[in-house]
Amino acid sequence: MNSLKRNILPLAALLLTIIALTLAPLSLWWLLILVLSLPVLGLGIYDYFQTRWTITRNYPVAARLRWLFYDLRPFLRAYIVEGDLEGKPYSYEARNLVHERARGETDTHPFGTERDVESEEYKWVNHSIAPESDADTDPRVLVGNAQCDKPYSASVLNISAMSFGALSANAIEALNIGAKQGGFYHDTGEGGLSPYHAKHGGDIVWELGSGYFGARDDNGNFEPKLFADQAQHDQVKMTEIKLSQGAKPGHGGLLPAAKVTEEIAKTRKVPAHEDCLSPRGHSAFSTPCEMMEFAAKMRDLSGGKPVGLKLCIGQPHEAFALVKAMQKTGIFPDFIVVDGGEGGTGAAPLELSDRVGMPLIDGLVIMRNALVGAGVKDKVRLAASGKVYSGFGLAHNMAIGADWCNAARAFMFSIGCIQAQRCHLGTCPTGITTQDAARQRGLVPQVQGERAARFHKKTLAALSDIVASAGLKHPTDLQPHHIVHRIGVTQGRTIDKVYPFLPPGVLNDDPDSTDYADWWHAADPDSFKPKTDLVSRRASLKHHSDLKEA
Repeated sequence: MNSLKRNILPLAALLLTIIALTLAPLSLWWLLILVLSLPVLGLGIYDYFQTRWTITRNYPVAARLRWLFYDLRPFLRAYIVEGDLEGKPYSYEARNLVHERARGETDTHPFGTERDVESEEYKWVNHSIAPESDADTDPRVLVGNAQCDKPYSASVLNISAMSFGALSANAIEALNIGAKQGGFYHDTGEGGLSPYHAKHGGDIVWELGSGYFGARDDNGNFEPKLFADQAQHDQVKMTEIKLSQGAKPGHGGLLPAAKVTEEIAKTRKVPAHEDCLSPRGHSAFSTPCEMMEFAAKMRDLSGGKPVGLKLCIGQPHEAFALVKAMQKTGIFPDFIVVDGGEGGTGAAPLELSDRVGMPLIDGLVIMRNALVGAGVKDKVRLAASGKVYSGFGLAHNMAIGADWCNAARAFMFSIGCIQAQRCHLGTCPTGITTQDAARQRGLVPQVQGERAARFHKKTLAALSDIVASAGLKHPTDLQPHHIVHRIGVTQGRTIDKVYPFLPPGVLNDDPDSTDYADWWHAADPDSFKPKTDLVSRRASLKHHSDLKEA
């Protein structure tokens, strides 16, 4: 009886086939029945005798319905099951907010908040009884210290690093059109400066990763002349050294040979139709001091344009090693971009996406404290990247210490991304993360570029409203005490009561009075490895403390 139930579909197909053959002389309907029943019967026979899948051997044909619903599951959840605030990585509310602003539709909300204001995830802005009537609606930040000859006025919201190759040509064009129309910059990602970045004249930040794509010799080493030729282009406003990416720090990357087209190979200066490897680490430097010297070299080769670092914070002593290297060499990068562990990518091992890399808030606090505590924040701007899509997200990061924010996935939404999460398969239905020309056809750069610019403008308008409500003119005026984190049903604390915020210069004058003493003492400007054994140091400090108490 159980065997009969398990094989019900193939048996039903067999029965229908027998009936059809019996009725053959009497009716033409037998042809339709055969067309439907024979494939099911054949599939049932195949499933019953194949050895690859256990479940289809036991439940021929019927088990395949399970696979069908697995394929449909993401779409059913996204469109039917999930609540407005439940979707991951971005909720329906977040995606819809970007889409509404990009399309120029109303982004106002009726009937009050749907968020649980007693949840420990809830945060809010402390407003002022005396709001500002003339807050800046297009806030900008000047990037470039005294060692830079060509400072750049950056918007407080820009397009984060996304490479040509990971994104389609049409998507790159659309984003750059948006940057041009909206007056903000477009980061190339580590895939090199492509013709599509340069086609429409939007401001560019050229990111250079460990593969030195677009500025490398045949052996994959940094090639100064190739770099200088492109970095001095008027459209390139700043350059950036990528040390790590939030979604997969320390992993590097591989663009499979099938995706390395002639066009992508030409942009990256690599052989076509061969695997394109981005190594885990850089070959141009191996210590913090050497990194500063390399940054200074990039700044000189670019004609004096600002140069920055981009990294996901990992071991804290390394962040402090960077500022010690600045102090030792006297070389100061013009900016540092902190990428959060919650950042996105086209493809990464699940464990790296989920469990490696410090979340943005924690990393931003450490980098802010390293720069401020060492007394160098006045020379180095700080930017934040990682799941930023709203005016509140901008305000939150800038209150912590960021001078501006970058966004990747939010700008992808603005040009049509629907979070299908097929970036790694080359089958993106919107033509954004695919090299398939037929799929790219759906993305019209001029139309979607305008939407990217509109999203940027309306998000800055929302930020301006928040800044004005706090009684301030510019978002960089926001301070930690303006943002409150709920830490329980009955209590909320301002950020400066949740995280430590160091006063200027304290790491130079009295590091042992800070929460970062162990990490500061372990930091070595001449090595990324800790200078002291943290376990031994802490044990020694505890021993001295016990003796003192005794």
